[in-house]
Amino acid sequence: MAVLRRVARPLLAAKFIRDGIAAVRDPALPDLPEDSRSERGAPALASRVPFLPEDPEQLVRLQGAVQLGAGVLLALGRAPRLASAALAVTLVSSALTAGGRGPGDDPGARRADLLTDLSLFGGLLIAAADTHGKPSLAYRTRRTAAHASDAVSHRAHAVSHQVGNAAGATADSVAHSVEAARKRLS
Repeated sequence: MAVLRRVARPLLAAKFIRDGIAAVRDPALPDLPEDSRSERGAPALASRVPFLPEDPEQLVRLQGAVQLGAGVLLALGRAPRLASAALAVTLVSSALTAGGRGPGDDPGARRADLLTDLSLFGGLLIAAADTHGKPSLAYRTRRTAAHASDAVSHRAHAVSHQVGNAAGATADSVAHSVEAARKRLS
């Protein structure tokens, strides 16, 4: 499986690295008509997410930088789950910002682009969930919590047994003292 990951990750990341470099160099969106380049959907997305820049070119450059950085990380196998998740987010945001093409564009080309994006999104989701055959963080957390709960329960039972023994011994001691005091007084 390790060889498969070493080959598949760079293949999956290649498109994002290429698109990231292109977006950082020239934030104009070439697949849109000249009058709507880098402006389609960007103000709407920036108004929904307060920390995003409102300038459409800055937004496209930011997305390109994230795609470039996350693509390189994924290709190198460094933080691949985080990089895959970041690339999936940029894929969704690019669909929101540049999702519609011009009205005269071929609907077949739009469907092909959508299918390509959906395929990439599926691959990124699989890569983001890949744990390399190791248990997931959620599983390890649940297991550790269960072990801790068992240890606390065991310790509480041992303490209650010790307290019960001490209470029984104290009660016996008090009963003997009362009996001894009764014999002295009689």
